[in-house]
Amino acid sequence: MMSTPQFGFGSLIYLGIFLGVLLIFEGLWQTLFRGEAKIEARNRRLRLIAGGASTEQVLQILKPKEAPWIFHRLPLIGNLPSDMRRGRILMKPGRFLTLCVGVTVTLVLVLATRINPALATAISLLIGLVLPVVIVRKKRDNRLKLLVSQLPDALDLMSRGLRVGHPLNATISSVARDMIDPVASEFGIMEDQISYGDDLVSAFRDFAERIGVEDVSYLATGVAIQNGTGGDLARILATLAKVIRGRITMRKRILAISSEGRLTAAFMSLLPVFIFGMTSLTSPTYYMGVSDDPMFRPIAIAVVVLVVGNYLAMRRLVAFKI
Repeated sequence: MMSTPQFGFGSLIYLGIFLGVLLIFEGLWQTLFRGEAKIEARNRRLRLIAGGASTEQVLQILKPKEAPWIFHRLPLIGNLPSDMRRGRILMKPGRFLTLCVGVTVTLVLVLATRINPALATAISLLIGLVLPVVIVRKKRDNRLKLLVSQLPDALDLMSRGLRVGHPLNATISSVARDMIDPVASEFGIMEDQISYGDDLVSAFRDFAERIGVEDVSYLATGVAIQNGTGGDLARILATLAKVIRGRITMRKRILAISSEGRLTAAFMSLLPVFIFGMTSLTSPTYYMGVSDDPMFRPIAIAVVVLVVGNYLAMRRLVAFKI
């Protein structure tokens, strides 16, 4: 007679871990990288004013007042609301953080039954909290990088419109209509602010505050100066577009020149971790066999501090701000 396979409690635990990790990554993927239709991605601003709201209500939507973030002093999640806003992640920061904490606690409870509780806590924090925040920042950086790369073309379009006699708000409208996201949505928000009674300088200043990029701050400052003193705004925008292109070229050139140093920094930072992991896998008693020694913990703490210090120093040496 054929014997039926028996699944024990351990198999159910492994199955639960697999399903939990699968659901975590699927949820993060759907939250952070949700796809959009072309029309929706072209300009999202129209959704903000749909429904026939009054002028005051529309301006409140276009210029929302952010609630104070109670975790603004914490190093990892202190800038989470602004990072999510600049990355166009629609989930509220509190809900996102609650989800991350829930995932972390679940992973701790599951992994602590199999491995050391301290190691389980560290792994859970990395997967449940650090990894989602890193993904949010990566999405923010990618969006801001794309916006800065589109900005010179937008300024050239505005400059050509001003030279042929179009008013500034019409050139802003042409950028929102003819270009794609993310610059189209941002200029569309400025267009709506101006259309609903906000002044031009405030619209550009709010644009600079939303994005938090130096190039956009230069644009807002240039428009404010021209609005107060007069001058050839078309020439200012064309010059600024040329400057931004030069800064982008310089950034790429510096990245190419410093590539060897950045690779060396990454290699030297990851090598100790790789050696520790491989040694622990091939010979588990190599480190744990002497863990009872009184000098083990102080030396281990010193090694961790030195490795982290090496990473921070090398990162500082190869990080150039242009």
